[in-house]
Amino acid sequence: MFVTMMMMDQMLDLPPPLSNEVPMMHHMINGDAPQQVILVQVNPGETFTIRMEDGALQCIQGPAEVPMMSPNGSIPPIHVPPGYVSQVLEDNTGMRRVVVTPHSECYPPSYSPALSPSHHIHPPYLTHPHFIPASHTSYYPPVSPGDVPPHQFYQHRLPPIFPEEIIPLYNISTFMGHEEYCKPPPKKLKQPVERTSLSQVTSPLSNSYKNTTACTTTANGYGKSHSSPGGGGGSPGNKRPDRRARGSPKHSDTEPQDHDVDTRRVQAVPSGMDKPQVSNVQSRSALVSWTPVSVLGSSGRVPSCGYELQFKDKGRDGKYKVVYSGEELQYTLTDLRPATDYHVRVSTVCNSVKGPSSDARAFTTHSAPPDTPLPPRLSHRTKSSLTLQWKPPADNGSKITNYVLEWDEGKKNSIFHEYYVGHQRHCKVMRLCPAVGYTFRVAALNDIGTSGFSTEVVFYTTGSLPQTSLPPRLVQAGPSWVTLEWTRPNSCSTEEVVTYILEMQDETKGLDFQAVYSGLELNRKVESLRRNTQYKFRLITCSGEWHSAPSSLLVCKTTPDRPGPPVNPAVNTVTYHSFCVTWEPPQDDGGSGDLTYVLEISEGNSEERQWATLYRGPERKHLCEDRKPATSYSLRLSCVNVGGQSQCSDDLTVSTHFPPPGRCQPPSIVGNVKHKEMTLQWGETVIFLYTLLFSFYGPYSESVEISTAAGPPGQCRPPAINVTSHTCADVTWENKESSGIDISEYRLDWGRDLDSLELVYSGTETYFQISNLEASTDYCCRLQAVNQAGAGPYSDLVTCRTPAAAPDVVSGFRLVDHPLNPTESEPFSHSTCLALTWDEPRCNGAEMTSYSISMGDSIITAGNVTCHVIRDLLPDSEYSLQIRAENEMGPGPFSQTLTVRTRPLPPSPPRLECAAVGPQSLKLRWGFSSRSQLTDDTTYVLQMEDRNQRFVVVYRGPSHTFKLQRLSESSRYRFRIQAVSEAGEGPFSDTYTFCTTKSLPQTLKAPRVVQLEGNACEVTWESIPPMRGDRISYVLQVLGGRGSDYKQVHKGDETSFQLSGLQWNTDYRVRVFACRRCADTLQELCGSFGPSAHFNLRRSDATLAVEADVTRVPMGNTLTDEQFAGLMVFGVASLSVLMAFLLQLLI
Repeated sequence: MFVTMMMMDQMLDLPPPLSNEVPMMHHMINGDAPQQVILVQVNPGETFTIRMEDGALQCIQGPAEVPMMSPNGSIPPIHVPPGYVSQVLEDNTGMRRVVVTPHSECYPPSYSPALSPSHHIHPPYLTHPHFIPASHTSYYPPVSPGDVPPHQFYQHRLPPIFPEEIIPLYNISTFMGHEEYCKPPPKKLKQPVERTSLSQVTSPLSNSYKNTTACTTTANGYGKSHSSPGGGGGSPGNKRPDRRARGSPKHSDTEPQDHDVDTRRVQAVPSGMDKPQVSNVQSRSALVSWTPVSVLGSSGRVPSCGYELQFKDKGRDGKYKVVYSGEELQYTLTDLRPATDYHVRVSTVCNSVKGPSSDARAFTTHSAPPDTPLPPRLSHRTKSSLTLQWKPPADNGSKITNYVLEWDEGKKNSIFHEYYVGHQRHCKVMRLCPAVGYTFRVAALNDIGTSGFSTEVVFYTTGSLPQTSLPPRLVQAGPSWVTLEWTRPNSCSTEEVVTYILEMQDETKGLDFQAVYSGLELNRKVESLRRNTQYKFRLITCSGEWHSAPSSLLVCKTTPDRPGPPVNPAVNTVTYHSFCVTWEPPQDDGGSGDLTYVLEISEGNSEERQWATLYRGPERKHLCEDRKPATSYSLRLSCVNVGGQSQCSDDLTVSTHFPPPGRCQPPSIVGNVKHKEMTLQWGETVIFLYTLLFSFYGPYSESVEISTAAGPPGQCRPPAINVTSHTCADVTWENKESSGIDISEYRLDWGRDLDSLELVYSGTETYFQISNLEASTDYCCRLQAVNQAGAGPYSDLVTCRTPAAAPDVVSGFRLVDHPLNPTESEPFSHSTCLALTWDEPRCNGAEMTSYSISMGDSIITAGNVTCHVIRDLLPDSEYSLQIRAENEMGPGPFSQTLTVRTRPLPPSPPRLECAAVGPQSLKLRWGFSSRSQLTDDTTYVLQMEDRNQRFVVVYRGPSHTFKLQRLSESSRYRFRIQAVSEAGEGPFSDTYTFCTTKSLPQTLKAPRVVQLEGNACEVTWESIPPMRGDRISYVLQVLGGRGSDYKQVHKGDETSFQLSGLQWNTDYRVRVFACRRCADTLQELCGSFGPSAHFNLRRSDATLAVEADVTRVPMGNTLTDEQFAGLMVFGVASLSVLMAFLLQLLI
């Protein structure tokens, strides 16, 4: 045993003891200074005994560590048996340990003796803790100081002590930081309670065992209570089974601890946890929840703690694995296997320090329908049957009862029908057609449900061996394709599915045959072939898995393609009666080298030509003779091979020459002579030419002199343009000398460009004024003179440009609902602002500078924009507006008057009130605005602040009340409201803050009553977890006897209470309700009464406690006195008959 000490100058904040069964001495809590912390380490197999103030001995069984405190700073007196000695060891940290060892053993080498070994423990300190070796056969009665010699306290030799078993004291505030002190204190042992009458149930309970000496043994924080009048072990009837503290791990689950003094940090150590709860267990999921724990750090603050959930599958290697780590108090396990045992446990993690794991909670998932089976496989087949087998899937906890096999009956329509239902895993499908495919799928059934169907699979029945097919036949051949057909073998039945494989041999690619088609059709068009090439084909017939021998070969050849037209046709050696035509062969001969050329000719150039074949042969030139002189001919060429005739080449035109003429007669005038034209005649030919041109010239005739007549006027000079304004221009021109005849008129064309010229003047004047022109626009004009001989040519084109001017009238001046260019710095209101817009007018050649808006007597200037906002107007007022544009040339005219009206002021926000409040709801209401009268069409917008401190709309409508649901209890919420009408959106109100109330505890179920020995009973009820950190207390009321009102008999945190002093054969009713103690307001909120439980005490000779007759039926359904008397009579009579029967058997 080790006793570790540390001196302190002030009162320590000690943690709670290991157990309520191991009380601390009175000097540990008196606060006198200086004080000394004493850590007593009890080794395995040893017992540490403390004498209580009432004289009882409390035994603590090792291994354990017990914290104590010395009131005067001295070493506590520890009695040692003969042959043992106590040594005081001190390490370099100032920590002292008292080690009790035999004389033959020395103290651990890591310590040096600080005090003399002769520092013995004195008898006057026998009232302090005693060290007693463990003994399960001896009991030491209570003694007073000096009554019993020290050697009578020991019966066994102490085990050896090793240095690694010493647990040092790391820090004053965390001296219980070892794993053993991480455990929460176990539940208190129930002390015997004096049974009192109903009238005294509220008084303190007295101890009925004051004269009994008790020894309470605590091992690792777990307690056993023994009660005996003296000597020997405790009675089995009074012995209580060992219980481990909640959340303490088993030895096999305890993780190794780090005992390095120099590296360990001062930190809060989490305590153990209760066993987690498992609820909502499904076949593949379960919800695990646990209760929170509170941990106090060394600085007095609550550190941040998380939880670690560990999970183990019983069917695997048995090791726990972490499935969740966080601060939540519940976690849903998913992807579980049905009908499987699982274990879960939870531990606390605070500041990277992991606390002990709780006890494991075992649960079993529910069964589920089977998994989807694998598709069936084929084990045997014939022409008329298929034998299928399949493997069983996982049954998921419920035995598979049947399998369902479905098929499509070979119709390939995705409609399935049941063929077999049974527990066998194989099936033979009969009466099938040969060489036909059938689709199957399978599903499994158990008591839970039906699995999904497996993947569909197709199996074929066998067919007869088909005979060798006839070779395919050639239907038609083309340059790149051939069409083949074949017939169905006679040996195959009509129901049998026959597949044909067409193979082709291409000698340019090798001698192997390649499949070009596989299917059910009796014909095939083979494409992508080369022209004028020979191919070989053969056919194979397939029926089921049988293949026939290849048929005999079909040899066919593709046809040549049409050639292209001849190229580069040319004509040479042209005379007046013949010419020679040559050409080159086409670039594409169509795959055939034998070409025949065709030369066609057509006389004249008319559209409806008649072509005649002039030459047909293999040569590439031809001499065309016997042609007409001075005649135009059209020629075209084409070529022909086996594949057909090519397209014709482009037309080639050729004209024969004129023949040389003879000597002409002198020409003579025919008709009138014009100024540039005359008609001459010689011989019998009339020619309307001023100069005669011939290909071959004959001798000249005799010369003749001829005078021409007067003609039209010549070209006028360009007119002069004088622009007088942006809308007017003067055009002048000079008088043109006539060409033998006076000018009858002048024609002036005017326009913006040459294509838009129009006649604007026709007369004899040499001046004309043009008006209605546009500013800053280009114009042009031309002049023409006319006399009796005709019109002369136009003069050269003259251009000009009108000057710039003020802008035109603004059009499209209108009012809009919102400004086109809003700004955040200047808010817009329909009550005091007008948003205007207009269309930009013509600038007339000068850049626009601004716009002027006339409003009554004032002028508002806007920049070079097409929109403007007039502000600071009166609400609900009418205004007349005009606008004009201005540029560098000046202002333009005002537009038409626009009459507009501002809107009334928007409504002010109403006052927001809370009409009703609940734990999870708030009912808000609001009234009318104080600024303006609200109309029926007013809409209210209610907003609430969210977690991100942003207001979101929770209601929009005309109502004056709104109720918010699903809120959190005892929480503050911020609101603001806004009124919206036809006048616009009003401002938001001030922020209102409302708070929800706290929830009342839930109604408890009816309590459970168990009859104890005598006229006493124990009432138990369900517990309620703390609500948001507030503790829950319970109030028990009893109604019994002739009383008509319930009386309160108990109020506290316990979930059970013992009633004594009850009357026999009397009806009682008990009921319980819960109260919530608010930690912040010190208010107590009580829930409603739960249903009452009825019980009646019956006399019984049994010593063990039995459950009382508890029923929840109303008082009116209990037995009456007459019924109870009859029942007693029947019981006595039955007992008499039984006793008589037994006596007769004994005699």
